[in-house]
Formats: sequence, C-alpha cells, structure tokens
Amino acid sequence: MLGIDQQRVTVELVSNGGAFGGKEDMSNQAQTALAAFLLDRPVRCTLSREESLLMHPKRHPIRMAYRAGCDAEGRLTALWARMLGDSGPYASVGMKVLERAAGHASGPYVVPAIDVEATAVRTNNPVCGAFRGFGANQAQFAMEGVMDRLAAAVGISGWEMRSRNVVGPGDDATVLRLKHPTTGTDTGRGLAMTTDGNHRWCAVDPRQGTAMVMAESVLNLACVGARPLAVVNCLNFGNPEHPEVMWQLSEAVDGLGEACRVLDVPVIGGNVSLYNESAGSNIDPTPVIGLLGVVDRLDRRPPGATLVDGHRLVLLGAAAEGLGGSRWGHAHGAPGGRLPDLDLASVVDTADLLRGLVADGLVDGAHDVSTGGLGVCLAEMAARSGVGVTAARVADHADLFGEGPGRVVVAVDPERLTEVLERAEAAGVPTSRIGLAAGDRFAVKGLLDVDLDEVTAAFTGRLPEALGAGTASR
Repeated sequence: MLGIDQQRVTVELVSNGGAFGGKEDMSNQAQTALAAFLLDRPVRCTLSREESLLMHPKRHPIRMAYRAGCDAEGRLTALWARMLGDSGPYASVGMKVLERAAGHASGPYVVPAIDVEATAVRTNNPVCGAFRGFGANQAQFAMEGVMDRLAAAVGISGWEMRSRNVVGPGDDATVLRLKHPTTGTDTGRGLAMTTDGNHRWCAVDPRQGTAMVMAESVLNLACVGARPLAVVNCLNFGNPEHPEVMWQLSEAVDGLGEACRVLDVPVIGGNVSLYNESAGSNIDPTPVIGLLGVVDRLDRRPPGATLVDGHRLVLLGAAAEGLGGSRWGHAHGAPGGRLPDLDLASVVDTADLLRGLVADGLVDGAHDVSTGGLGVCLAEMAARSGVGVTAARVADHADLFGEGPGRVVVAVDPERLTEVLERAEAAGVPTSRIGLAAGDRFAVKGLLDVDLDEVTAAFTGRLPEALGAGTASR
C-alpha cells in the first residue's frame, strides 16, 4: 500500500489489553500509515462506533438450526444441530471458530445422542475475528433457547430443566461416536478425550509428577475402552527467570517426554503459560495434559464411574504406598513427602487389560484411582450411582488415601468375576477383591462407616457451598 521498500517500514506493537482476538486483525492500520506517509506527519485515526461496526473484525455470525428432545421428566434424549458460519473474506480462523462451536453445541448438558455438523464459509461480508468464546458463545445462545422451549413443553421451570441435565463431576473421559466425514455413516468407532493435571504431585517432584499425570490420562481413556493416540499440553509455571522455576519447567518437560515414550503417545502440540503468581509467589508447577484416543469398537455405551447393586469390587494394578503429594497430606498440613513409585510399563499392562474388559462388556463400572486415593475413588462411584460400598483389605489411612498411580477400581458381575480375574492374571496385572457394592452405607472395615447420603451430599454440594449459591448436579 505504501509502495516503498519493506526495510524502510518499522512496526511497533503496543500493548492494547483485553478484547482477546478483537484487536489482532487489521482494520484501519494500513490507511492510517498511508496518511502519515503522504502527509509526512503523525496521524491518529479514531473510529466512531458506527465506523467500527463497518470496518472492524466482528464475532463470527453463525446461522444455527437446532432440534432437541427430552422425556416426560425433562431429561434430554437427543440433539441435532447444523451450523453455517460466516467467516468474511479471509477465513483465517473460521474453521477453528466453527470447530469450537460444534464442540460446545450441547452446552454443559448430558445428551445421550448428538448429531452435529458445522461449516465455515468464506463470504464478501466484513472480516471476522476470534474474540472470547471463539464460537462457544453462539452455540450456547442457541442451546439455552432450546432448553427454555423444552422446559415450557414439559411444564417445568428453566432452572429445573437445566438442573436435571447439567453434566456432573466424576467421569474419566468423554466419548463421541465417529461418523464418516463425507458419507455420514456410522464408523462403529468412537473418539475419546480427557484432560488432567495435578499441581500437588508436581510441586513435590515435577518430573515424576508430570509422568504420573500422563499415566492417569492413559488410564482415564482405558476406563471408556479407548487407546491413546496423541497428547497436547499446557505448561503453567511461575517466573522462569527464577532458577527454581526454570528447573521445574525443564524437569516437567523431561518427565512428559519419558512417559510419552514408554506409553507410546506422540506429543502433537502444546503451549506454555509463564510468569504466573499468586499473592506474590510463583504458582506450583502445573502441567495440564489433553489426551486424545480412539475406541476401535463402540458397540455399547462405556460403563462410567458407577456401581451396580450386588457387584463385586476389584482393584486392578500394583499397590504403591505413601501419602507424598496427596490431597490428604495437603489437607493435613503435610504437602511434601516422596511421591509413590511409578512403573509406566505396569500402567501400559493395566490399561491394555482394562481396555479389553470394557470392550467385551465384562465390567459395569470403572474408575481410576487418583486424587484422594482409593477412598475418594470409591466414594465418587457410590455417590454417582446411589449404591453403597462395603470394603475391606485396606490397611490404614495411608492405604485409603494414598495416590499411588496405575490403579483402577472395576465393578464386576459375580458371574463374570472369575473371567475377569483370569484375564488379569494372564496379563500379569495384580488384583485385589476389595469389597461389595450394596446397601446404603459407605464402609471400609476398621476405618470408617458413614451413611451414603452423607457421602452424596459432600460430593454434590461442595462446589455450591464454596460458591455460596444454590446450584445442582445430577
């Protein structure tokens, strides 16, 4: 536009604050530079609101068609959505915006069956930019309108409609059924995703802590019958100009690399967030893992972190003692210590075994042991299913709340128990028959015995209490 050698042009990027995405694209910068060049004097060009609406990048307009259904109680049953996004003349971020819109099509709600297609289109309309939300806002607007209409049809309030369908805590991974990208036919496969992080582990030992997070992610996918394909990461650390923080970052990267090589998972992307502080101090090293996997044969819905009345409880994986880096230790003023031993080869064996058990329908509940140890794992399963637990073979509080990696609790029909144990033995995976799912008590022999309602109240009410507002979970 200036018609001069690029070497004569200096561009100074100034801090503009806020408005993520709204200031990264060009609007009147080139015209302002041309005016300054021709007039040979400084030029400031300020857009009015009306001019900005005409010239400046906008949030992507998306035309959305939604169809949804629910049962007589207001529980969502299915969702169909089609999205057509206007990317403007330069579709630089259009695909990502529509990808994000599709991923958020159902909002924060549990929908058993979903059919979503989203298409980004290049047009002659004004340029579109990223902006906060990046497509999720548009999809959420549509879904909330659907929820209001369904609530009216059922005869309940919009609040109650949302309360009955909001996604609750506790699932290990999410699974999406895969359709062929061109024909739309069911491939019989599923896409699985999980995210994990644990700053307490990494504060004790950033190298092993990061490897333990990676191992947990692999087991989370195995709980839904998926094998890992690729991992991305977000490495959140304090000020790297401080030697101890730079050491934490280096150790975490090495730990992630070592784990990925043993677990045979490539790292395909990631980013860092540095200079993070809280109350003037560096945050704990907090690498966050996003793991993508595939379910090769999605014949049935994965079991989930639930229990079935009368089923036997079996702990898969080798025991690893110690409360180092645990949630229990943190709550009792002892956040340090030594992390439990991590055997990544054993994690691979346990994940392979569990994946096969889930695929063959031999377990009706599966949940990995992580934050809070075996005790919290069992409590989450009990609270989610409304079925009590009677457990034994747990030596002490360290055994109950230790967060030794590479372990999973499965709920097994008594008639299938022998086959599960035999397959574990053949795979070289240690097992322990730790109890029974039944009744309305949550009991661990010699350690605790509480009413199941008390466990459920703690599970569903902790976040609302912390926020000081009345919210609900399924």
